Amino acid sequence: MTHAASSAKDVVWNLGDLYAGVDDPQIDADLAECERRCTAFAAAYRSLFAAPENLTTLGLAVALRDLESLSELMSRLGAYAGLLTAADTASAANRRLDDRIRQTLVERENQLTFFELGWLAAPDAAAALILEDPALANYRHYLTAARRYKSHTRSEPEELLLNQKSLTARSAWVNLFDEFVAGVQYHLEYDGQKRKLTQPEILAMSYEPDRRLRKAAQTCFFTEIARHELVLTSIFNAVAQDHGLNDQIRNYASPMASRHLANEVAPAVVDRMLDVAEANYPMAHAYYRLKARLLGLEKMATYDQYAPVAANMPACTFAAGRETVLAAFERFHPTLRDVAGKFFDNHWIDAEVRPSKRGGAFSASTVPGVHPYILLNWTDKLRDVSTLAHELGHGIHQYLSRAQTYLNFHHPLTIAETASVFAEFLTFNHVLERTSDPEVRLGLLCGKIEDAFATVFRQNVLTRFEQSAHAARRREKLSSDALCDHWWAANRALYGEAVEMLDLYRWGWAYIPHFIHTPFYCYAYVFGELLVLSLYRMYQEEGAAFVPRYLELLQSGSSAPPDVLLARVGADIQDPAFWQKGLDVLGDMVREASELAERLQR
Repeated sequence: MTHAASSAKDVVWNLGDLYAGVDDPQIDADLAECERRCTAFAAAYRSLFAAPENLTTLGLAVALRDLESLSELMSRLGAYAGLLTAADTASAANRRLDDRIRQTLVERENQLTFFELGWLAAPDAAAALILEDPALANYRHYLTAARRYKSHTRSEPEELLLNQKSLTARSAWVNLFDEFVAGVQYHLEYDGQKRKLTQPEILAMSYEPDRRLRKAAQTCFFTEIARHELVLTSIFNAVAQDHGLNDQIRNYASPMASRHLANEVAPAVVDRMLDVAEANYPMAHAYYRLKARLLGLEKMATYDQYAPVAANMPACTFAAGRETVLAAFERFHPTLRDVAGKFFDNHWIDAEVRPSKRGGAFSASTVPGVHPYILLNWTDKLRDVSTLAHELGHGIHQYLSRAQTYLNFHHPLTIAETASVFAEFLTFNHVLERTSDPEVRLGLLCGKIEDAFATVFRQNVLTRFEQSAHAARRREKLSSDALCDHWWAANRALYGEAVEMLDLYRWGWAYIPHFIHTPFYCYAYVFGELLVLSLYRMYQEEGAAFVPRYLELLQSGSSAPPDVLLARVGADIQDPAFWQKGLDVLGDMVREASELAERLQR
């Protein structure tokens, strides 16, 4: 099997700060330590909730500190197993370790379930008094947020059963999806040549200047995806049904309710945001018509939406991408550059393209006592710089959140995309300012608009698809055709008459990991992008005065609710005009591209 060469060859992460390898004896030692400490934790603190008078501020504070230490050790094990598997999904040794750690952690989590249930069972009046005690200030938000789940939590025996059953329920389907999709090979025949490609390699062809190649690649990709309709449809149905059953068991009123609760955002805020984004679809239609003219087409097709509008867009090596991103971060504040530099210097990045590696990109936060790790697939395209900036933004956010203790460390999804998208804009404007060629400038501007569309409008579409598909799944099992119809309808609303959808594009839902890993994750991208568009405008207006507030946000983790954290930097997410403000920035970019295109075509 041959794969396209990449300048990121041998750029692989060193997971040694977690464990030395799949056979590291420390793994077994830590698993045994988890069992010992979980048993001791239950013995020491179960009595806290045995009677109302037992629940004291001091006892709860000591228990929470022990819980943090124990949770960090368990998360360290889980993070390592997940990273190993992502780096090589075909490795039997990696899969065995991942399965063993997952199963063991479920057993250990079962031993700790009593603690959360005991806290939720505490009378409201008693809990309110405890929460006011200064000794629990560091845990106030964690404890308050936990009680949101009071009406959605079952008895301890039921919770233990649900936790144990998860290994053969959604988690099993997620593992199957990841391993199956990563192992699919795409056999592209083009101009008399045959190539076997990975998913990242064939998807990267959406950005090729050759329209015939783009069409051939998209046709090949979705033809191969459609061949596996039984597996992919079964996985989606199983995950959606499991989601629905959990909602019934936990008394959630709608498919999105649990995600809203996890994100600490009001359903009305999300509905308002999605509606505002959808109301701006005509902006996308106008841009797609502009791009069709730039490409010399009467009408765009789905395989044209990421086509370069400039024929002379330069390639970019991994080394050049590194220097570009670091320079852009330095202009904002040295802290961003210094933290980002650690990822390169200490081998916290895996950028090499290789078979059986998970596609896409992510930044894994791991635990406060270690540091994040970044996975991406570098294909030497200029747009890879944006992906690198995005994931480094995540990494910086996660790294700075290490100032918090474990229970305040993981930020909700609604804020999780803030630093990543902001980092993209810093990098984009840095590159644009240093580009004198007007054709390349237009290409960069169009590329950024399309990235923003992918994050706002496309993720809005993905959320609308999930809404309709999950609602339908609660009535009956969905056929492949039914899922394709839901996908087609959601995309038709975005593309309108401006973009012709390739028939095979009906299968666009089938390979998207967010639908399987975290249902309704995608609206967090819309939230994050529109939030950042507005925050970036504030930075442009305020300059250096904005920077300390922004850095404070990144260091805050989940120490307060998202609306409180965002209010500190001046964002009012309750106001529909706030979301429109972000879209107006995007509209300005579209108008700038249109004006630049007119000057070039004179």
